[in-house]
Amino acid sequence: MSSTQTEPRPGASAAGSDRYLRFTLNGEMYALNIFNVTEILEHRQLTPVPMMPDFIRGVINLRGRVVPVIDLAIRFGRGVTTIARRTCIIIVRIPTPTATDDDEASESTQDIGVLVDVVNKVVRLADDEIEPAPAFGAGIRADYISGMAKRDDGAGDDFVIVLDVSRVLSIADMVNLQNAVAEAS
Repeated sequence: MSSTQTEPRPGASAAGSDRYLRFTLNGEMYALNIFNVTEILEHRQLTPVPMMPDFIRGVINLRGRVVPVIDLAIRFGRGVTTIARRTCIIIVRIPTPTATDDDEASESTQDIGVLVDVVNKVVRLADDEIEPAPAFGAGIRADYISGMAKRDDGAGDDFVIVLDVSRVLSIADMVNLQNAVAEAS
């Protein structure tokens, strides 16, 4: 499997897209809005970076750019993703606020790799097919979830957890977490 480009549709917005990339992580089904996904890579060797939180497994060189790779299993407190034949890295582009010379906030973007067990497929989910995020009981922080959708593969009454990628991969949240860990050491 080589990389698969999935550039966002022109004029699409995260709120307006009805396509989601479904993937499995530790036996649970998750989905990301395809608007944020730029490509899917087969697992490759990661370069570890000293003094980073455990969930940042390392970085990859993606066409001359350094891209951090996050292990969602560790981020969600579910152990470490075991590297297997179908392990993938989903490259996600997220907005990152930056300060300008005028101290006004502007937006740039950051590519982040997300390590997952296997990418399943792209599915269409209408807004009315996605239930609101539960306040508890999903096993991960409620603010990481944008909603829950029923699985369409005949697997029973299981749900797909639709992630809010801007919260799960929040750069500010990760920096604050890293600082808290450093202070506690």
